[in-house]
Amino acid sequence: MKVKVSRRAHFNAAHRLYRKDWSDTRNTEIFGKCSNPNFHGHNYELIVSVNGKIDTETGFVIDVKVLKDLIKAEIEDAFDHKNLNKEVPEFMELNPTAENIAVVTWQKLRPHIHAEHDLEVILYETPRNFVTFSG
Repeated sequence: MKVKVSRRAHFNAAHRLYRKDWSDTRNTEIFGKCSNPNFHGHNYELIVSVNGKIDTETGFVIDVKVLKDLIKAEIEDAFDHKNLNKEVPEFMELNPTAENIAVVTWQKLRPHIHAEHDLEVILYETPRNFVTFSG
């Protein structure tokens, strides 16, 4: 029997979607107003889920406090109130699309989650736009 345990988190961040090797015109054609050279921001909602067997000693799949602290240390402290393009090393060369933010989030959390557990990241960029990554 597997159970999925989830924790919701939140961070605010600015970013610009663009490719350095493209002209401003091409970037605007592809990324629209998200390519504003002065950046723009989002109030991101993050749901991190760990799926696995319940530990017979603790009754937990994962201690939610441990998951909360992990998300804070690895994601919220790293991304919150930052310009992703300029202040977060993972995005200095990687376009900070919602898809890439979700993958980077998963990559930062995965080493801290037991290998026998599945990890899923859902990132809401807006209330209507979200991506899911589970590796």
